[in-house]
Amino acid sequence: MTTAALSLEHLLKPSSLKEGKIPVLFMFHGYGSNEEDLFSFASDLPPEFCIISVRAPLTLPTFGYAWYTINFDAAFGKWSDEDEARWAREKIVHFIEEACTAYYLDKNNVTLLGFSQGTILSYAVALSYPEKIRNVIALSGYINESILVEDYAQKDHSKVQIYASHGSVDQVIPVEWAQNAPALLEALKIPFTYEEFPVGHGVSPQNFVAFKKWLKNRI
Repeated sequence: MTTAALSLEHLLKPSSLKEGKIPVLFMFHGYGSNEEDLFSFASDLPPEFCIISVRAPLTLPTFGYAWYTINFDAAFGKWSDEDEARWAREKIVHFIEEACTAYYLDKNNVTLLGFSQGTILSYAVALSYPEKIRNVIALSGYINESILVEDYAQKDHSKVQIYASHGSVDQVIPVEWAQNAPALLEALKIPFTYEEFPVGHGVSPQNFVAFKKWLKNRI
């Protein structure tokens, strides 16, 4: 399907539904990847969803794209540009709204699926603007409270549901960072599933089956 000229480059797989309210699933890839990466899942996910896989806005000097800069500094170690991350959060919110309008999708049935840096931004969008998001599939990422809106904890998160998973031997994002999510989600009264799989920084076949089943129950 030909995609509309929107604020972010993207790939789209139409819903099998021809009328009525159409649910949408947005995919957000990790650092250094592109919109084709997670889109490989699209054909195996519930066909009722319109699936939109989004390219991050920053072009890396070596290859791929990023939602925000990660600096690798010999003196200070690895650190993320959180101002840029907050900018990316708002850019995603804007894109979701314009894509739902352009493709006639149900703004009240929006699912985010992220991997790594894409998960960090998916958490940021959903926890900052819970009225806009219904479901989140958070793969191999963590919650960075520094890039959430200041009053996020005062908002009503009761309509959001989250599936989170992580590799128990992840060498890129320590599993301990992901393990902090359940306590925060409980405090916000967000229903969630959290699972770990014996893999590194990636999605195992068992992980895919698990989140697909979770998603299918939330069409």
